[in-house]
Amino acid sequence: MQTADILVLDFGSQYTQLIARRLREQGVYTELMPFNATIEQIKAKNPKGLILSGGPASVYAKDAYFCDEKIFDLGLPILGICYGMQLIAHKFGGSVVPASHKEYGKAELKIAKNSPLFEGVKDESVVWMSHADKVEVLPKNFEVLATSKSSEYCVFADENRKIYACPIAA
Repeated sequence: MQTADILVLDFGSQYTQLIARRLREQGVYTELMPFNATIEQIKAKNPKGLILSGGPASVYAKDAYFCDEKIFDLGLPILGICYGMQLIAHKFGGSVVPASHKEYGKAELKIAKNSPLFEGVKDESVVWMSHADKVEVLPKNFEVLATSKSSEYCVFADENRKIYACPIAA
């Protein structure tokens, strides 16, 4: 069995397939798994990193989706996108609330701190946003890497643990 370079845990985003395709176009062997895959199923793929996709739910909803929290103990780089961002904020003690201004479409990314995550990305790049919630309180030990007009915590990370989060859809 081939091991995956990157596993994308699918929380139901309309962009999940696009994320996987873009990685594959860069020569990265990528597999999709459902968000509720067991830690044993994830470990069996021996990934080098994980992406937590977006999805239509809100992490604070009664019927919110959650993955096996043991993924955060694997020591792998993790990128949470959209719902994945909310999940990371929630897991590590941050606060997620409905946004007063929803971002759909183009937004300008203002890089606040240099990070390997932004290699090849110019400050004030135009990115695609699609979210109705926002992180109101940053989790402990996480720092802001970038902002947008309507989000002071647009991209944040705990770079020591290699855990990154952003609402950027594509």
